[in-house]
Amino acid sequence: MTVGSVLVTGGTGYIGSFTALALLEADYKVVIVDNLYNSSAEVLNRIELICGKRPEYYQCDITDEKKLDEVFAAHSDIDNVIHFAALKAVGESGEKPLDYYHVNVYGTLCLLRSMKKHHVTNIVFSSSATVYGDATRFPNMIPIPEECPLGPTNPYGNTKFCVETMITDHINAERYNAQKAGKSEEEFNGALLRYFNPAGSHPSGIMGEDPQGVPYNLLPLLAQVAVGKREKLLVFGDDYNSKDGTAIRDYIHILDLARGHLIALNHLRDHHPGVRAWNLGTGKGSTVYDMVNAFSTAVGRDLKYEVAPRRQGDVLDLTANPTRANKELGWKAEFTLEDACADLWRWTENNPQGYRQDPPKEFLEKLKAQK
Repeated sequence: MTVGSVLVTGGTGYIGSFTALALLEADYKVVIVDNLYNSSAEVLNRIELICGKRPEYYQCDITDEKKLDEVFAAHSDIDNVIHFAALKAVGESGEKPLDYYHVNVYGTLCLLRSMKKHHVTNIVFSSSATVYGDATRFPNMIPIPEECPLGPTNPYGNTKFCVETMITDHINAERYNAQKAGKSEEEFNGALLRYFNPAGSHPSGIMGEDPQGVPYNLLPLLAQVAVGKREKLLVFGDDYNSKDGTAIRDYIHILDLARGHLIALNHLRDHHPGVRAWNLGTGKGSTVYDMVNAFSTAVGRDLKYEVAPRRQGDVLDLTANPTRANKELGWKAEFTLEDACADLWRWTENNPQGYRQDPPKEFLEKLKAQK
């Protein structure tokens, strides 16, 4: 028996697909919309292999409000949205800011309008730690709490900040209008999940991150170096004020992150908090060199890297203070950095072509045996 019905935008992407899996395992019905710009529909098969259930899928661009209306109309039971669909590379956003505003901001506007038409009232938004910008500009703000003033330093972060504001204004207006009409305001809720650097793969070894083209994130780039697709990793800046001169980030295992989205959705449905922001992170910062060393250990050999100039918009330290999520949601990161590296290497070593190859037979047999 399903506990609810969720539309997952960007649900074939890395975080979206793992969240779809977590929702299905928790007995939600899942409908995915994704335009496959940076993902593969093969992940739907992998989700089904792991949990025995298959999400429904529509190829749809987040900026296509008419198609979103059709999906909501075809699934009148959808009462929640988890919103991932976005462009997500900090560096690229500085080169193509208008593309980022079109997809991330206008796309969310289309989604919210369609939700309003179809009376879908709960939204969990995949935001980002980039909304904080350089938190070291304030005293006592590392690790970063949700109360830290927002101040993004790049177009990607600016779009996430815009969307947080839009969702907040929308939910607050819907609550006010309901109150004015003498109705309950409780059904209108939004979770703004600010997270840091997702990492790792499914422990089964058949589901992981499979970026199309050049990846922009550290661990997938390291993975490509490890399998020989890339000669070396570029380390952007070694002159930061950290223990080894490289930037500090909070790496969170993808399974912990997906579970965080599920728990946040359950919290909206059970506790009706209105709009609330939560950091999802470990609270433990790792430098780029820490990550290179940890992944090299998982691989069993040193991986080649080269220092390059800092990227525009990058900041020293994005480490989460997850206390609010720990207390209010009862969520806490359970997996370690070493777990993330080991799982990522299992996925990369055995699936060098990602979703463009069949999953290894021994992994499938192990999955069947576990069932």
